[in-house]
Amino acid sequence: MEEVAVGEAGRVDFAFLDSGTGGIPYMMALKERVPEASCVYLGDTKNFPYGEKTPEEVSVCASSAIDLIVRKWNPRTLVIACNTISVTALDSLRKKFPSLPIVGTVPAIKLAAKISTNKRIGFLATNATVNNPYSQKLIDDFASDCAVFKRGDPDLVSFIERDFFTASQAEKEAAVRPAVGFFKENGCDTIILACTHFTHIADTVQSVAGAGVKVIDSRDGVTRQALFVSGCSSNPEKIFGGADRPFFVTAATESQEKEYRRLCEYCRIEYGGVV
Repeated sequence: MEEVAVGEAGRVDFAFLDSGTGGIPYMMALKERVPEASCVYLGDTKNFPYGEKTPEEVSVCASSAIDLIVRKWNPRTLVIACNTISVTALDSLRKKFPSLPIVGTVPAIKLAAKISTNKRIGFLATNATVNNPYSQKLIDDFASDCAVFKRGDPDLVSFIERDFFTASQAEKEAAVRPAVGFFKENGCDTIILACTHFTHIADTVQSVAGAGVKVIDSRDGVTRQALFVSGCSSNPEKIFGGADRPFFVTAATESQEKEYRRLCEYCRIEYGGVV
């Protein structure tokens, strides 16, 4: 693909891609680490949810979204803040966009195996991530001595995308209780949030699970890798800086736009609209 050259003022340091709002906590984690970095976020809501698509569909949708990101913002580094895209299409996307450094988000299997005391781990994700051979390879490579209990939960993903930011605390707890109950019934002392949408409910999951269960995700590892790949961790002067671009989506109804505006107010970021 021919990358579009834009002026330096139009570039951003980091672009974040997910099928919806799930990756926002990942962008916020990087901004907390490096406040001066300029960022843009694209939720490919036109094709939400990726987690119920075939591998071929995921690859096509993600490639189209990255093409849009490159043309509009020409980022120095792209963070795929989506486990489903990462475990399904990361290699092919890197080949298609060879001049764009791309950082993926994969389930925190290695960390879970390290911190679990009883070696019984819960794996909460989309169906696509749960069933992907890459996820199983991570388990085989890093958690072969653990029992890993997988749960694909598209209903919970949909709840977070559509209802979470207007839901009461009781409604949030009710939404996560089936998943948490499944893992507790199987004696899991560690739960991996292996869909970026679930990072929005990390505190709720932890509250429902209780003090005896550790709830983890990949935010810290992805942030460190993004800074390393971009060269910013060893050379802060590589941060371009400038104004952040706000949160964009690829499709939204009038009611959904209201929800996205509420989300952005909640997260203290600007809503940029549909692109």
